[in-house]
Amino acid sequence: MLKRTHNCGQLRAADVGKKVILSGWVHSYRDHGNLVFIDLRDREGLTQLVFNPQTQPQMHATARDLRREWVIAASGTVEMRSEGMENPKLVTGQIEVVIDQLENSKYSKDAAVRC
Repeated sequence: MLKRTHNCGQLRAADVGKKVILSGWVHSYRDHGNLVFIDLRDREGLTQLVFNPQTQPQMHATARDLRREWVIAASGTVEMRSEGMENPKLVTGQIEVVIDQLENSKYSKDAAVRC
């Protein structure tokens, strides 16, 4: 079982090269054919996760099945986003985490709030 080392609003450019473990909810999912991007959310913010089929084909295949609000834990290395791909709207918008290990808890039983 992966145990979180950082929260999703904590990582910055100074953390590039660090091995980290994040956990939270899948906030958004983008499959660009080659790369899969997941915005992972916890109570502290968002961090972009990257699944690359060239370096981690098994993780990439698993990531293609993830959906919004599923609870996951992921381990990877912090990298700078490519030039022009930064997101100034996020405090974590200069970095991304390239994933090498993933645990999927499927979905949160408390994802929906009833009024």
